Amino acid sequence: MNAFDVLFWSALLWLAVRILWRDERRLWLWFGALAGLGLENKYSVAFLAFGLVVGLLATGARRQLLSREIWIGGALAGLLFAPHLAWEAANGAPTLEFMHNAATLKNAPVTPLGFLGGQLLLLNPLYAPIWVLGLAELLFAQRLARVRALGVAYLALLVLMIAQQAKVYYLGPVYPLLFAAGAVGVTGFFAERGWRRASALLGLAIAAAGVLVLPVATPVLSPEGLIAYGRALGVSEPKMERHDSSPLPQIFAFMLGWPELAREVARVYASLPPEERARAAILGRNYAEAGAIDYYGPALGLPRAISPHNSYWSWGPGSWDGQVLIVTGAIPPERAALFESVEVRGRTSCALCEPFEADLPVLVARGLRIPVSQAWAELKHFE
Repeated sequence: MNAFDVLFWSALLWLAVRILWRDERRLWLWFGALAGLGLENKYSVAFLAFGLVVGLLATGARRQLLSREIWIGGALAGLLFAPHLAWEAANGAPTLEFMHNAATLKNAPVTPLGFLGGQLLLLNPLYAPIWVLGLAELLFAQRLARVRALGVAYLALLVLMIAQQAKVYYLGPVYPLLFAAGAVGVTGFFAERGWRRASALLGLAIAAAGVLVLPVATPVLSPEGLIAYGRALGVSEPKMERHDSSPLPQIFAFMLGWPELAREVARVYASLPPEERARAAILGRNYAEAGAIDYYGPALGLPRAISPHNSYWSWGPGSWDGQVLIVTGAIPPERAALFESVEVRGRTSCALCEPFEADLPVLVARGLRIPVSQAWAELKHFE
């Protein structure tokens, strides 16, 4: 969803530029339609709408708010988003529960200075002069006065994110706008001075800077090589979650250990007596573990996984009858007490995984003491 989020924001910002630069108010209808689809992907599109409204109100572009097209576009976005809101209402607002739990239990607190520093690391520190210049162009340059509302929108979003103690990457989708504005400023500066080759030279420098940090964003090095490379550059991933971290960036640490986990679960599954194996369910404590079973499991003869975590919980316990359950990872004593017996039947280890995935027992729990429906309700975990 995050990759598509960047795409939606970029397209919406492009439309906003067209609307403000050329006063093409009919494009608010397309803006609304695209915003509605973007909201179906991720709620953060609403943040962009908030920033844009602030930007319009704070600048001469506020006249756009008097056009009927912008209100029709807003209504269209709401219409497209309405089925999702109806589903939320019918299912107890799970997204709000998820957001509350993530903010209070999972996301690491971040200071304003830490958030700003995270922006520099997120976007490649060597690229900072371009997007910082882009922000200055949007806010102060006469040649971009017609789209000044977008510069104000960025500031509004920045303040909102800091106030909400958001993860540093939540603001990431807005930066294509600032990079574009920075490119306008740089090329305009060169053109005014007749430096015809300067843009090409800058382009080469930008490409070289991208190659320099490519291993930090793309898995082209071994895990050990990436750790050494990061240390040599003197950069590390901003801490975004409360749990202990792997030496690897989280996106890479989460790529490790899953085939091994599936194979160990398959070994435990195959070791069960045939009558137990026929009725056994496999429960992943979180969507990552359940996803690993669902991805690698079919080739190993495993049934589909169940999980009480996030959307997996909504899909229910399947055909599990409460008698035999294979669990990936340790379970707290109060959960173990729900079963007549819980035994460790296997274990996986992964030195560079996230710490909570690095040393996982594989358990077999038997004899659920309460109805499956009750247990499923109690196990629900949105975060």
